Amino acid sequence: MLELTMASVSGTEAGATAGMLMADAPSDPGAVLRVGRDGTACRLVTPDDWLFVSRVHLEFRCGAEGSWQVTWLRGSQPEPSSEVRLTFGEHAQPLGYGATAALPRGGSGEIVVQDRTSPRSVNVGFYHEV
Repeated sequence: MLELTMASVSGTEAGATAGMLMADAPSDPGAVLRVGRDGTACRLVTPDDWLFVSRVHLEFRCGAEGSWQVTWLRGSQPEPSSEVRLTFGEHAQPLGYGATAALPRGGSGEIVVQDRTSPRSVNVGFYHEV
């Protein structure tokens, strides 16, 4: 099972957990969880006016062996208005626009979608339960 928690944070709310959303999915091949502004396509939905987040921004997908990966889906713009970072344990890496990264099996971490123009972010914590 993959469990996600999401908080939308503006500069004045750093560290706040109010409005935290949660979603989970079993580690079955083909299972999908999405994060973005479109409530019809995403299980975790950011504020509508946070345009640095695409309609469908992040996609978590379970592979054949029960392992999970995250993809920063390309939006309608050629250049993104956000940056995405993946952190787990001592490991931290940027996630490129349109890129995919494997999540640690049985591990936890965080993916941060940071607005490039203001102090706002979407923080998505993940926990892969085996």
